[in-house]
Amino acid sequence: MTSPMYTNSVPVFKQMLTALKTILGQADAHLGGKAIDPDALLQARLYLDMFPLVKQVQIAADFARGISARLSGADVPAFEGKEQSFADLDVLLAKTLAFLDGLDSASFDGSESKEIVLRPGTPKEKKLSGQVYLSNYGLPQFFFHITTAYAILRHNGLEIGKRDYMGAY
Repeated sequence: MTSPMYTNSVPVFKQMLTALKTILGQADAHLGGKAIDPDALLQARLYLDMFPLVKQVQIAADFARGISARLSGADVPAFEGKEQSFADLDVLLAKTLAFLDGLDSASFDGSESKEIVLRPGTPKEKKLSGQVYLSNYGLPQFFFHITTAYAILRHNGLEIGKRDYMGAY
């Protein structure tokens, strides 16, 4: 039997990141037919104090890797976060999906009770069980950044809808 912690994390991350990868490809193609600088879209924000599209994608990928690694006991892969183009984001998402594909579902067994420490050694340190970490912290964070990336693209004229956001399931 597959661990529920695996089932509720890795396949969800893969579905949403694959959909985001497809949408970003559509955005890149959309710009190719117009005289619009791709950086205008990559740096677009919903509001001045929010991160731009490129950072939203980077953070979503970071959460998918970090959550999965912590729950499975794998090392959290480090990426530099220097993506500056749609091609760079495509590579980032491909690497993230490859990392997720390499995780064994059995390594998630028992992770619901595993202690996860956020911001260790800082005044903001917080200890959570694996279940709380995934359900109440990790997934909401991941979906916030996925949804914000989608909203930035939609707000800037990319003709995408709910089916594009959801991807294949």
